[in-house]
Amino acid sequence: MKNFLTRHWRLNSLILFTVLLVFDRVTKNWASTALQDGSLVLIDGVLEFHYLENTGAAWGTFQGMQLLFYILTAVFIAVAVLEIVHLSKNSRYLPLIYTLVVTLSGAVGNFIDRLLQQFVVDFIYFKLINFPIFNVADCCITVSMALLVVLILFYYSNEDLDYIIPGQKTE
Repeated sequence: MKNFLTRHWRLNSLILFTVLLVFDRVTKNWASTALQDGSLVLIDGVLEFHYLENTGAAWGTFQGMQLLFYILTAVFIAVAVLEIVHLSKNSRYLPLIYTLVVTLSGAVGNFIDRLLQQFVVDFIYFKLINFPIFNVADCCITVSMALLVVLILFYYSNEDLDYIIPGQKTE
């Protein structure tokens, strides 16, 4: 399995990106039609689906600042793609490459919403802890960022970090 992931990382990355992006788009389209007139309780008191049009960022912050989101997302996408190309020369960085691909799928999913609708469709609500409503793209970004922290803290050495971020010197 590891050999397949290493030899076919470009194809695997494209498949992973596409599957996550399509899943995000399908669930948002479903939420836009099925939840317009109400919510859907999955587990009473724990998990519900509610339709929400979010013109801000995480937890509704920075409402209405679409131009800022366009610029930041475009810059992030460009940097992430360049980093993937840079890292692709060494199989040691495959976990980071796949993590970036998951992050990209989430960023692109929300970016598409912003471009087409001027807002992001959110619909997953953990009522048990009154967590802000979110979507599949947000899950991709959050999970991949948590994995990135784990990789940086426990997997990659200082020398690896020097390679990942050219021009940076770690002590």
